[in-house]
Amino acid sequence: MPDITRLILFLFCLTAFAESRKPKRRRWTGQLEMAKPSHLCKKNLDVTKIRKGKPQPLLRVEDHDFSMRPAFGGPAIPVGVDVQVESLDSISEVDMDFTMTLYLRHYWKDERLAFPSTSNKSMTFDGRLVKKIWVPDIFFVHSKRSFTHDTTTDNIMLRVYPDGHVLYSMRITVTAMCNMDFSHFPLDSQTCSLELESYAYTDEDLMLYWKNGDESLNADEKISLSQFLIQKVHTASRLAFYSSTGWYNRLYINFTLRRHIFFFLLQTYFPATLMVMLSWVSFWIDRRAVPARVSLGITTVLTMSTIITGVNASMPRVSYIKAVDIYLWVSFVFVFLSVLEYAAVNYLTTGEEQRERKREKFPCMCGMLHSRTLMLDGSYSESEANSLAGYPRSHILTEEERQDKIAVHLALSSESNSSRRKGLLKGQMGLRIFQNTHAIDKYSRLIFPASYIFFNLIYWSVFS
Repeated sequence: MPDITRLILFLFCLTAFAESRKPKRRRWTGQLEMAKPSHLCKKNLDVTKIRKGKPQPLLRVEDHDFSMRPAFGGPAIPVGVDVQVESLDSISEVDMDFTMTLYLRHYWKDERLAFPSTSNKSMTFDGRLVKKIWVPDIFFVHSKRSFTHDTTTDNIMLRVYPDGHVLYSMRITVTAMCNMDFSHFPLDSQTCSLELESYAYTDEDLMLYWKNGDESLNADEKISLSQFLIQKVHTASRLAFYSSTGWYNRLYINFTLRRHIFFFLLQTYFPATLMVMLSWVSFWIDRRAVPARVSLGITTVLTMSTIITGVNASMPRVSYIKAVDIYLWVSFVFVFLSVLEYAAVNYLTTGEEQRERKREKFPCMCGMLHSRTLMLDGSYSESEANSLAGYPRSHILTEEERQDKIAVHLALSSESNSSRRKGLLKGQMGLRIFQNTHAIDKYSRLIFPASYIFFNLIYWSVFS
């Protein structure tokens, strides 16, 4: 009995001790719980952290139908545009197009995207939000190829302001058609245009305009091209009409380009001029050096043909004559005429040499008749006198008649001899000219250079 009493007393004391310790532990735990919120209040709140309960989106995209344009059924929505040209990559004369990279920016207001904000700061998004809202459907007229850059991600930016204003920017590379006129090539200037237009919305639904006029187009000052100098960059706008759909606003970016001539001077004009001058060297070569003059003429003709073929290979097949064609073909004609000049000289020289060979083969016997018929003492035979007077031996004349006939025959013979001597003197003078330098070569040395210089003066004064 005493043992049971002692056990009950021990348990009662243990229970009382335990109850006395519980309030102290609760108060200590409470102090820790009060210190924890004060420490967390010092940290910045992360608004992107998922909280318990239903989230409240900043942009209520799901609450609106963005398949319709803003203010549908009302006036046309104004969409401002500006362009930052990053580079003008290439211009192709063969394909008649140009390639450029630019930043295309759109500005409009969509009240469905307005959100409350005490700081009036905008929110910036990437391309994922673009697929959920309405954006202008701008496309490039007469474009052949175009794409939006996607390295390392899609180069698209969307910035939304609290009042609903939107900035939509993208980085695009586009290859567009450029109608070129090569009538003055390579001394020409070309104007290429990049045209922007809404594909679906007419001017009654969407009003497309340059946001800041001519200042809406900005180009990098470091832009340079190998063959062109950018003279002027300006904007324009007008309406375009389609018979089946109506009127559309169209914006233009116009580039005026001036071609650099120095490359073509080195590659085309200087070689052609040198070939023409080289063809004139044959005028100073001996006319009897047939292989030298013929090979020189053929070489210059073939070289000019190669230059003409090379220039036309890098150009489109147009149906009109270009300025470079005029220069090259006139130079080709000069080279070809130098070959024809030697052909004429060789032909005349060959004919003269053949006539000289005939004179050497059949010498003139007119002077030998007088020495053979007349003797040293003045006597002559009857048969010789009759033949000299033009009568046969059977015909006998008196002495006086024979004397008269012989005198007449000798006078006629002396006149014919003098005329032949004059002809021989003229032939000898012509022979000297052919032996030294032909007269055609002498005239060609002056006429060919003077004519080519005159042509160059006219050419560069007209096309420069």
